[in-house]
Amino acid sequence: MTNDMLRAPAEVKYAEELDWLESVDDGPKPFSWRLSPRMVRLFVLGSERADGLDRQISQKWFGDRSFVERSIVTLASDRGLLLIGDPGTGKSWLAELLAAAICRNSTLVVQGTAGTTEDHIKYSWNVSMVIARGQSRESMIPSPIMTAMERGVIGRFEELTRSTSDVQDALISILSEKYVSIPELDDDNIVFAQPGFSIIATANSRDRGVNDLSSALKRRFNFVRIPVVTNRRSEAEIVRFRTTELLRRHRIELDVPPTLLDILLQSFADLRAAAASAGSDDEKLESALSTAEQIGVLEDAILHSHFFGDRTLRAATLAGSLVGSLARRTPEDLAILNKYWHGVVEPRSKSDGGPWPEFLEGGRQAIATLS
Repeated sequence: MTNDMLRAPAEVKYAEELDWLESVDDGPKPFSWRLSPRMVRLFVLGSERADGLDRQISQKWFGDRSFVERSIVTLASDRGLLLIGDPGTGKSWLAELLAAAICRNSTLVVQGTAGTTEDHIKYSWNVSMVIARGQSRESMIPSPIMTAMERGVIGRFEELTRSTSDVQDALISILSEKYVSIPELDDDNIVFAQPGFSIIATANSRDRGVNDLSSALKRRFNFVRIPVVTNRRSEAEIVRFRTTELLRRHRIELDVPPTLLDILLQSFADLRAAAASAGSDDEKLESALSTAEQIGVLEDAILHSHFFGDRTLRAATLAGSLVGSLARRTPEDLAILNKYWHGVVEPRSKSDGGPWPEFLEGGRQAIATLS
């Protein structure tokens, strides 16, 4: 089934694991949850020998265990869960995994934008059916959030702070009252949330000031702040995990040399340190330099090597992908990257050798091309 989808949702991709966990799960389950909280955590973070299971469960999200546990406990209560952090920290992926494990449906999603309206989180109407038969429950189009309420499952709201205050205010009543009124109908005009309903929202900390959350809405959520991954080992595991998925999805047989992965991780670490010590925003790359962007750089390099190279990942290709991905503003970002290449990469290529000289030359060519 997953072969028919460009990107299968977590409940489809890991259906076998979820089925097996459900078959051996004898723990207490809140509401209509498909798995107990312990098994939800195990599905997200993977199994250990101490868990005493007959099979290995793969780790799917890499981060502090306490973040996952607090998220699960929140969803077992009557409060919403707000995952907040910098772009690329895995907030949406964690939300998807939690929804998949709890209710086997992670696709009831509202994407927050400046154009998101109250209809997107409540309901709208099928105009043709309204003209033909009038307003009724049959002619109503429920939003993903209303559908989650009716089924007693998890609804998701991506980029909450990008929505206007009117939309956020409508969400307050859903989270507090747990029902939606339909004033256009005389009968059957209230949709009550069923046990198990909750909302997982995400917000980028960099969007602060776009549409700040009101105090009333903040009280309806438990906040879980997802930090940027700074541990080198954890970040390497994430990049390897995502890269393996990429290669499998594209059916590409290509090795990622550990030395090139080290160069990628070191380069991002250097650029983050430079951004932290920068005196102004003009001296920082526009990129968030997140783990997700590292994965994007590596994906670009792998696909370029596969389709236009000799199917061997080389340091020059990786350098070109890094420059091409991070140089979003010209000439500001190119100037920052050029300074990094001359001040850090060049000395390191002389002292460390290995793939660094080729990485140096590949970056220089990419910067010259874009300048």
